[in-house]
Amino acid sequence: MKLKASLSLIFGLSAAVAASAGDLVIATVNNGHMIEMQKLTPHFEKANPGVKVKWVTLEEGTLRSRVTTDIATKGGQFDVMTIGMYETPIWGKKGWLNELKMDAAYDVDDLLPAMRNGLSVDGKLYAAPFYGESSMLMYRKDLTDKAGIKFAERPTWNEVRDAAAKIHDPKNGVYGICLRGKPGWGDNMAFLSTMANSFGAQWFDMSWKPQLESKPWKDAVTFYVDLLKNYGPPGSSANSFNEILALYNEGKCGMWIDATIAASFITDPKQSKVADKVAFAQGPQAVTTKGANWLWAWALGIPASTKNAADAQKFIAWATSKDYINLVAKEKGWAAVPTGTRKSTYANPEFTKAAKFAAAEKAAIDSANPNDSTLPKSPYVGVQFAAIPEFQAIGIAVGQQMSAALAGKVTVDAALKASQAAADREMRKGGYYK
Repeated sequence: MKLKASLSLIFGLSAAVAASAGDLVIATVNNGHMIEMQKLTPHFEKANPGVKVKWVTLEEGTLRSRVTTDIATKGGQFDVMTIGMYETPIWGKKGWLNELKMDAAYDVDDLLPAMRNGLSVDGKLYAAPFYGESSMLMYRKDLTDKAGIKFAERPTWNEVRDAAAKIHDPKNGVYGICLRGKPGWGDNMAFLSTMANSFGAQWFDMSWKPQLESKPWKDAVTFYVDLLKNYGPPGSSANSFNEILALYNEGKCGMWIDATIAASFITDPKQSKVADKVAFAQGPQAVTTKGANWLWAWALGIPASTKNAADAQKFIAWATSKDYINLVAKEKGWAAVPTGTRKSTYANPEFTKAAKFAAAEKAAIDSANPNDSTLPKSPYVGVQFAAIPEFQAIGIAVGQQMSAALAGKVTVDAALKASQAAADREMRKGGYYK
């Protein structure tokens, strides 16, 4: 993965530099649905003669830092950026993104309310969802059946741990559970924030004081470290979405709690050796269901620094349209379409027949509420992040500490103490308190 990321970065830099007048430069993440979008780009170019799309495809962490630097410095390297629910409201408010003005054929009202709201500021849309997701439990039903395990619609973390213990069989290459451990606010901390939420934790109290040394955080992180140490694959501290997807598709994970979008890959027999053995449940709870599963969209936005605003708008309207979803269905089948964005997708019987995960995915998306995601009252919006500019630096610092604790380099207590200090430093610097 490191080599792939490096090659992507090199390619990305050259693509950005080589762009010429008629080019539309798009920065995106190296996820399956984005790769598919690149393959289908000739359809867009054919319908828009004179527009040539150039792709800059990057690993998630690299993408985030590149687009953040470019937009903050008004660098103008990109015409379309792949961004999420964290950046969009902050950047939209700052005037760094162009408002998207879609025509009637686009049907903005067809967008799922959770997605549309999360990508809007004061009712104006600043990024369009390419795919949306929550998180859920994906498990090997053949293994749980054999072990006599039955999951409720939303199991408890204790039930998940007990199931992991029963199905953990490393001698035969099966690990009880696979979870993110790679450091990053959108990597291990996306998962760990939801887990901590379910244990009754929050990032900040109503005075914006970080809460990382609170009992709920300690309970959650201790549980997480023990769970992966006992029943996870070796090297978990280096795993994020793509690494675990590869493990799962090889049949090496008994359970996985991660983005609902993974369901379309692990149920695809062309990619997954266990495609016919997968079942789904909601994100586990400990003391509360609040914030137990995240809410995210990978979305396409236009930086205010672009010189190709009209073509960028055309591309986004194409890539996030009903027609694009129908195009993917025609080329790859209904099980392969980008999900989590439109009501019409879930109302389509061809989709619900092909995608056995559809009901669980939509239930997870519908249950996530970024305005009320913690048991104690919190001052921030966001389920697996706090939508404030300082959070990116805090999430990265905490993610590194959590990864170190998982790797056994520091204790959970020491990791949380260092995390609290890093968060406190950023919040003081941001002027939240003295």
